[in-house]
Amino acid sequence: MMAPSFTAGGAQAETLREALIVAYGNNPDLAAARATQRATDENVPIARAQGLPSLQGSVIYTHTIEKLAYGAYDFYPRDTFQANTSLNVPLYSGGGVRSAVDAARTRVSQGQASLRGTETSVFSQVVTAYLDVTLNIAIVALNRQNVQVLETNLKATSDRFEIGDVTRTDVAQSNSRLAQGRATLRTAESNLIGARERYIQAVGHAPDALETPPPLAGLPHQPDEAVEIALDANPDLAAARLATRAAGYDIKTADASRLPKIAGVGSTAYTNDLHTLPAQAMFLGSLPHTGTAQVGLQATIPLYQGGLPSAQIRQAQANAGAADNHELSVEREVIATVRADFASYQAANDSIALNQTAVDAAALSLQGVRAENTVGNRTILNILDAERELVNAQVNLVTARRNAYVAGFNLLAAMGRAQSKDLALDADLGAALYDPQIHYERTAHDANDWHRDPPPRAESTPTNTVPAQNADVPPEALSQPLTQAKVPSKTQALP
Repeated sequence: MMAPSFTAGGAQAETLREALIVAYGNNPDLAAARATQRATDENVPIARAQGLPSLQGSVIYTHTIEKLAYGAYDFYPRDTFQANTSLNVPLYSGGGVRSAVDAARTRVSQGQASLRGTETSVFSQVVTAYLDVTLNIAIVALNRQNVQVLETNLKATSDRFEIGDVTRTDVAQSNSRLAQGRATLRTAESNLIGARERYIQAVGHAPDALETPPPLAGLPHQPDEAVEIALDANPDLAAARLATRAAGYDIKTADASRLPKIAGVGSTAYTNDLHTLPAQAMFLGSLPHTGTAQVGLQATIPLYQGGLPSAQIRQAQANAGAADNHELSVEREVIATVRADFASYQAANDSIALNQTAVDAAALSLQGVRAENTVGNRTILNILDAERELVNAQVNLVTARRNAYVAGFNLLAAMGRAQSKDLALDADLGAALYDPQIHYERTAHDANDWHRDPPPRAESTPTNTVPAQNADVPPEALSQPLTQAKVPSKTQALP
């Protein structure tokens, strides 16, 4: 089954689900992984072919340019046509074919698990890119508003200096903070451009006005619960376990190379002199054409192979040991990743509440400092400090919201709960999800020498026609209050 086709056609993803759907059909890493899996599927019929009958034929035409004969003693034809066929039917191969097929089948399952892992990784990249765009839009909006405030402050301070209400130092401090604010804004704009370019890399087209992502469902309450689910459902761990099993079959395949092999054999041969046999040869009983047919049993008994079987067995055993240890390594990585993501998710959620408190307090503080400045109890520097503290708190708040969502999705991904079926993308696709099993079942028992697939083609679209991105911010982001930003505020509840 081919992957569903998606055409961006200038239409931009407005929601996270739409971005995931476009990436599902258009991401080159995912398309390459599907093609690699289809190649892995073919190892099963390749292994099966070693145990199936083989039939070969040959046709030979020869023309004698010169022949040595004495007088009337010419018994050889000038032209000869020969046709031969040979049949080989494997009857016993020491179990090598069976174990090779089992290994190939196991690696098909391993590849399907790895494909699910690639799918999850792509989705994580899309979610991260999506949230990075929304985060950096919010940060640019906050810094632009901050620059506007600092410009107003500088103008007001300059006016007060003209009437002798403040000193030149106050003007210089206001001017310094405005320059710092503009530099911070320029960095934020650069980060926004980079986030949009990474979005194009992951999804395939430029982001437009992105909607707030929906809440995440299925998040665990305890790290042990998350680990238990991950050990059962993580696709990378499932692939590592299947690789260990396939390595065990490889040992059996290598063992079989020392055992006898038995095959049924048959052959036919036909020779025709094409009416070029001399008459004296026919007079002596030679026939213008002959044919033979033979059948029999062939036993191949390895007696000595220069140590090759032993080396192959030891090699397979070492590979099996490596696969076993790799499985343990992946298991450790999964456990560590799940626990770390759970901690990051909890910390980010706690940080949201704390930073919201900081924003509220900083806003109140700024309001008080401004009021106190009017009666001479606070300086211009106090106002500038309070304004910077508020902006920093707002940036920390939107960053914490982004971090909480990304950490939550990464936690689901590590648990094996962020695949296309888990996200129910088929409900919006209007078509079935890509199923690698369909291609496997179509080819696993194909013994036809003349079957082939259509010529390969790129399933993803290039991004060289997408214009370079800028740091434009949607008007609605600039019109929001400074204490708000277009990033998710809740992460505890994408189906």
